[in-house]
Amino acid sequence: MAKQVLRINMSDLKATYEEMPEKWARWGGRGLTSTIVIDEVDPTCHPLGPSNKLVIAPGWVSGSPAAPSSGRTSFGAKSPLTGGIKEANSGGLSSQKIAKLGLGAIIIEGMPKDGKWYEIFIDKDGVKFEDAAALMGKGMYEIDTLMWEKYPNKPAVIGIGPVGERKLSNAGISVNDPENEPGRYAGRGGLGAVMGARGIKVMIVDDKGGPGVEIANKELFTTGRKKLTAAIGEHALTKKDGGLWLFGTNVLMNIVNEAGGLPTRNFSAGQFEGAAKISGETVKENIEKRGGVGAYHHACHPGCIMQCSSIYPHEDGTAFVSVIEYETAFSLGANCGIDDIEYIAQATRECNDIGLDTIEAGNTIAIMMDGGQLEFGDTEGALKLFDEIREGTALGRVLGQGVEATAKAFGVYRVPTVKGQSMPAYEPRAIKGIGVTYATTVMGADHTAGYTIAP
Repeated sequence: MAKQVLRINMSDLKATYEEMPEKWARWGGRGLTSTIVIDEVDPTCHPLGPSNKLVIAPGWVSGSPAAPSSGRTSFGAKSPLTGGIKEANSGGLSSQKIAKLGLGAIIIEGMPKDGKWYEIFIDKDGVKFEDAAALMGKGMYEIDTLMWEKYPNKPAVIGIGPVGERKLSNAGISVNDPENEPGRYAGRGGLGAVMGARGIKVMIVDDKGGPGVEIANKELFTTGRKKLTAAIGEHALTKKDGGLWLFGTNVLMNIVNEAGGLPTRNFSAGQFEGAAKISGETVKENIEKRGGVGAYHHACHPGCIMQCSSIYPHEDGTAFVSVIEYETAFSLGANCGIDDIEYIAQATRECNDIGLDTIEAGNTIAIMMDGGQLEFGDTEGALKLFDEIREGTALGRVLGQGVEATAKAFGVYRVPTVKGQSMPAYEPRAIKGIGVTYATTVMGADHTAGYTIAP
């Protein structure tokens, strides 16, 4: 069966299935979402208006049998943060479940005429729309729990927190993982605000009984799958007991710090004296010491053999947060002059719950510190800012718009952004290759647009 496109129109609450056009047929993931956005979205439209569209696509081989580490979902739209085309992607359950329903892409267009909010359920029988009024204001931890209580087949849960409901420019889109935690985010570019503008609080994807993924040439596919599995299993970074397997993406903390490329105190320096305290090595050490449900070499979706995620526990071994990524530890930690891993875990959980991109959120706090509103290193003051964002106060709404809006509001002149999006965890004055990426990509400062990490 050829892949289909599911088109959901929120203006009239209708869903239609279309054959995948030939021009899109060989695309998947980022290539497909970006192509559809280019083809169907007016580049002059308002990002939160009725002409923008949210496009969701699984990876090219997602859902196929035994394809290793093929579970990322791409989200595309015109960004309210940058004003340009944007792609953000996430791990979690959604990619494989969307693909196993025979879908190559989901296109969400239009806006509810009645101003209502909706819960959308997608399975092999079609699409259902339900009033989501009872879910409004809830964080993603509660939303994920409620959805798995309501739907017994452990479906994918794609949702937005209060920040997305308010359509703020730092709103991300959450995807649950196999433990039903909301720590997988399509965070960058404010695409959660685009989902909120469509009137969607949460989408449920249940693949039970779906047609699965058709393999055109099973012999060739098996050969390719085995080669890729072997390559991942042999590489120093991705193999068992390799850097990613042991320490996750936060294996980079000490490495980049030694290279002078770790942005510190709002990008005013490239080395942080407390880097070791918030590194992947420290995370692993605490996981081993505390036991319980804590785990490293954890997979954020079925079939991932790199297993670069982790479950960080409280001191009593109960679950705290998943996952403390390198980008997160940089923005909430080093860039704020904070070397407290427990604070970073709590701040990460706050971001996951209310629906913030951790990179933009941490860098926004750094702007507040650089502007004299807080002292660098003030963990208590930083956590209070998350309360402001959760409650939707005037200050919280400014902070939820991200770095540039906050810098303008408080008169901060050192603003590390490109095309409106704050820089991720690589200081471009030290790591010059990534500086070229920041400067040239249409998506603004984004390390996924070209990972050119070289001195």
